[in-house]
Amino acid sequence: MPHASFAVLTSPMLIGAVPPAEAVETAALAPRPAIAAAYTDPATSVMPLSWSLAMVQDSTETQSGEEQGPPDPQSETDDNVIVVQGEVGPTEGDPMGAVNETSYRITQQLDDVLVEPLAYGYRDGLPGPIRDGLGNVVRNLREPANFLNFLLQLKIGKAFETLGRFALNSTFGLAGLIDVAGMPGIGLPYRRNGFANTLGFYGVDTGAYLYLPITGATTVRDLIGSTLDQAVLPVAFGAPFNTFEYAAPFFVISNLESRLEVDEELERIEDTVDPYAARRDTYLARREREIAALRGEEMPEKPRILQEIDGDIEPGDPMIGEEELEDAAGAEATEGDPQQNEAQEDADVPQISAISPRELPPIIPTLAITKPRTR
Repeated sequence: MPHASFAVLTSPMLIGAVPPAEAVETAALAPRPAIAAAYTDPATSVMPLSWSLAMVQDSTETQSGEEQGPPDPQSETDDNVIVVQGEVGPTEGDPMGAVNETSYRITQQLDDVLVEPLAYGYRDGLPGPIRDGLGNVVRNLREPANFLNFLLQLKIGKAFETLGRFALNSTFGLAGLIDVAGMPGIGLPYRRNGFANTLGFYGVDTGAYLYLPITGATTVRDLIGSTLDQAVLPVAFGAPFNTFEYAAPFFVISNLESRLEVDEELERIEDTVDPYAARRDTYLARREREIAALRGEEMPEKPRILQEIDGDIEPGDPMIGEEELEDAAGAEATEGDPQQNEAQEDADVPQISAISPRELPPIIPTLAITKPRTR
């Protein structure tokens, strides 16, 4: 006890004489029995630290001893954790994605500084009847290619209706300025067709997606088909369709009309998170559906991005099925002009995507537009 020890140190006279220094050192070095026993016979043992993958695998065994497979990540994922899975690399069908996207942005800049002002000047500066007449001329000049491709697709009835349209509008319609064939009492609808459709009709694959500064959104198959379309008039009729005097006005009017036709759609594309991807996906989805309809096959489901761009749903709304889309389209058609509704029902041939590659005889290249004016 402390008091006893204190007595030994402070009151040696109670015990006796102080021992010599050698005895004190010897006593200090000698282990005390109680303390030595405590350290030489420890009560606990230290186990070695080890880790093995087998221990983790063994933990998946059930109490019955049966081994289970690896744990399901979805079952162990916390509800508040978002797991994103995907593939690294080019998108399927778009192996030249980086080059295409650069081309897309260059074309947007070209549209800002040149084509957009021209398109809106053409729309606002010309009276409506003159603009309609010029548009009719452009459509009439496409009729020979439409007729030829209906023949190649073995759609004989539509081929001769197209030929009749071309004959009526080229004569009584003053070289196509007036759409006589579409007037009440005649009612021959305009049906656009092309070699790209014919290639798809006979099973030619689309090939890689391309976005070219001159042509715009296309695929290898559609680029070949568009080039053949442009060659029909120069090859079949020669002059004046193989001259610059024909090609230049056709180039300007065709592209300005196309630019105005898709203005609202291009504005929706520009409002998406990724306009380039939206432009690519809508083009490919449209062409896939058009070729399926041409071949009489069941059309693939309309993807969400195409429903948004077409105005079927608003961003954030759930997708709707094909039946709802058909009902909505039918209800909208009944509100329009009866003659246009009849023509739409009769025009069961795909009209080629609204913003497909531009068409022009091969004397000069065409110009694709991808970006609407900011309002």
